[in-house]
Amino acid sequence: MAVKSIQYKQDTFTISYEIVNPNASVDLMILHGWGSNKNLMKQSFSPFMSGFRHIYIDLPGFGNSTCNVALTTQDVARIVELFMVNINASKDIVLGHSFGGKVALLLEPKVLVLVASAGIYVEKSLKVKTKIFLFKTLKIFGLSKFRSLFVADDAKELSEEMYQTFKNVVNEDFSEKFQVYKGKALLCWGKDDTATPLSSARKIETLIDDSQLEVYSGDHYFFMKNAEDIAQKIEKRFLETLGK
Repeated sequence: MAVKSIQYKQDTFTISYEIVNPNASVDLMILHGWGSNKNLMKQSFSPFMSGFRHIYIDLPGFGNSTCNVALTTQDVARIVELFMVNINASKDIVLGHSFGGKVALLLEPKVLVLVASAGIYVEKSLKVKTKIFLFKTLKIFGLSKFRSLFVADDAKELSEEMYQTFKNVVNEDFSEKFQVYKGKALLCWGKDDTATPLSSARKIETLIDDSQLEVYSGDHYFFMKNAEDIAQKIEKRFLETLGK
């Protein structure tokens, strides 16, 4: 494991990362989802795609990377971009799972690999809307200490900075951003995903002109059992950028 200190605005972020196949000439940046870390992604994909230089990072505030301020997705993407400049990484291929998919999109790589990506707004259920209303009511009466009873599982046990970051990013609609992306995209989804449903993938497929959707059995973490097949499709998609 290595670390880089990245200066962004007035703050310093320590970014933890690992590189696999360091002598390969094509860069593959791999970004994890909310609440996860680089180790999960490395465990899944490092055995494959030996022709690419894999770059696994912990996003700010996750794993061994630091974050002491509230961020937006745009902020996170800019920090990752500065990190890439720092290690001389190119935007050949960027893979993002869930929240990492939104960050990957903002990096505008040649090949964008969205694995159960967030970014399409899904209407909240009545149960969730009720919980939000109750929490806001308690907050008015100074009872926000009961926050953990009402927030989503992804937001529990977060620092105040990361909780504010979560609120900044959780309900974003990136439809317009998907639509203006002009590179090649590979969309990989689990048909039983409830966190980022397959309907989101179908919408993204209509928004990105040069996109290809692959559907697998499984839920939000389907890629852990299908990494080899996904890797083969990534290699094929990248070869298409070279006219092969």
